[in-house]
Amino acid sequence: MAKGKKKRRERERKEKVPKRKSAKWKVYDVSGEAVKRSLKSCPKCGDGVFLADHKTRMTCGKCGYTEFTRKGEEEEK
Repeated sequence: MAKGKKKRRERERKEKVPKRKSAKWKVYDVSGEAVKRSLKSCPKCGDGVFLADHKTRMTCGKCGYTEFTRKGEEEEK
């Protein structure tokens, strides 16, 4: 009993997810030759580790340090 050649089905291709651009450029503000940090640095970890800005708090992703913001402080910004 000879079998015929197997038929190959074409696979459906998955859509490629676009790559995200690096977020490190959001940390600094560049104006002319001056470079200024736009986020606070972590007091426990030191310079180079920044606090993530959330709605009600600022947190460090490395050590977990958290600063909560008050309602009055949000309106001033």
